[in-house]
Amino acid sequence: MKEINNEKLSELKETFENFDKDNNHQIDWDEFRDMLDLLLPGKTLEEKTLAFNLIDSNHDGMINFEEFCDWWGKE
Repeated sequence: MKEINNEKLSELKETFENFDKDNNHQIDWDEFRDMLDLLLPGKTLEEKTLAFNLIDSNHDGMINFEEFCDWWGKE
C-alpha cells in the first residue's frame, strides 16, 4: 500500500467500514456488488466481476483493507 497521510487513512477506513456490512474486515462479493450498484449504477455483472478480480490482488475472494486502499485511494 502506498504511503498516505493519517487524515486520508481515516477517511479510507470509514469508507471501507461502511461497505463492510458484516464487519468481518473484508468486503466480499455481495458487499462489493452492492457498493458498485450504489456508486456506479448500470455496471454489468461482467464489469463488476472484472473490477472485483482486479482489486482482489491476492485472489482470496475478498477485498481486504490494503487492497481497498490501493484501489479507492488512487488519486
